[in-house]
Amino acid sequence: MNGKLQKLRLSLATVSVFRNILADGVMTKLKELLDKADSGDIPQILESYGQFVHALYERNVNFSKYLMKLVSEDENVYIISRSQGREINPSIAEAAEYELSVFQELSQLTPDDIADGIGYSGYLPKWETSNISFMDKYHHRLENVAQYGYGKWAKSDMFIFREGSIVPVKSHDTQKLSELYGYDIQRNSVINNTLALLNGKPALNALLYGDAGTGKSSTVKAIVNEYSPLGLRLIEITKEQLRNIPEIVEEISGNPLKFIIFIDDLSFTAGEDSFGALKATLEGSVAANADNMVIYATSNRRHLIKETFSDREGDDVHRNDSLQETLSLSARFGLRVNFSRPDKNAYVAIASELAKSRGIKMSEKDIALKAEQFAISSGNGRSLRTAKQFVEQLLSE
Repeated sequence: MNGKLQKLRLSLATVSVFRNILADGVMTKLKELLDKADSGDIPQILESYGQFVHALYERNVNFSKYLMKLVSEDENVYIISRSQGREINPSIAEAAEYELSVFQELSQLTPDDIADGIGYSGYLPKWETSNISFMDKYHHRLENVAQYGYGKWAKSDMFIFREGSIVPVKSHDTQKLSELYGYDIQRNSVINNTLALLNGKPALNALLYGDAGTGKSSTVKAIVNEYSPLGLRLIEITKEQLRNIPEIVEEISGNPLKFIIFIDDLSFTAGEDSFGALKATLEGSVAANADNMVIYATSNRRHLIKETFSDREGDDVHRNDSLQETLSLSARFGLRVNFSRPDKNAYVAIASELAKSRGIKMSEKDIALKAEQFAISSGNGRSLRTAKQFVEQLLSE
């Protein structure tokens, strides 16, 4: 093994701050290659070489860019301390800076370096490298960590809670605000509240309620897509996971990013345990409160309760108190936004805008007539969703 490969091998062995990177699939194969490079066993070395290049090809043919991505997204004591404004031990800071220089040198490793190091003159599959300043790139992310995030928070904009953990959604809804039509007043109300959160101002928990298909969920997800570059993330939970909000809050507390905890299509039946969990959260329970998060919920019901006449009668001695507690849950959301079914004119306007955006050339009169016919024949009535379905039908024809 030549001096360059030996130096890289020994330098990687002492990596501490960015140690998690070495567990990555590509880096594991590279370490195996460097470990075998001085064995003299060419077939074994070439086998490790092939495994490394195969793993790299599946992710990014440019090794420099791939390694920079690993470094940028790594969650470690250095970036966590910096993001929370804590004092960093000089030894940790020194180690981090040194390891960045190691990755800088490693990022320029080429197939020719391997061939020279093992004395091999045959064909080797190639990969690409780029001249990237790891120091500059990483320090830029440190200075803007409230926008970029770190660890899993840098890998996605939307997350779900699964089996006790917050996990990234790899392929999430890419709905854009510019693709939503109608409901401008309602949408702007939610946008302004979200911007208050992003700007460190008081923001309210929000309930988006109203008829099905009016764009309540699409509004929330489009807002996240629009403002994720400013440090906004979404964590979607189910009604059954409301009791897990305290542990979610504990994980995100102190994180420089801003979070929307999102519950879609929320409703309760009388006596559900999760009702109390949400009530405690909205009332500001110490265990379920953080200044970098809000709760956004959507529901087809303003009061969130599936209520029967027998519920109103009941056998509770203080049934009026119980009834008021049940019906007042929605009032605990500081912001309540009504997405009601559009009237004919609003529905036709939405359909017309959607049709134009998709390049459909049809007169306003024909669109109005056909859109109304579609709403009636589909049985879904007028809504944003119905307008989208109408336009999709036009495109298919």
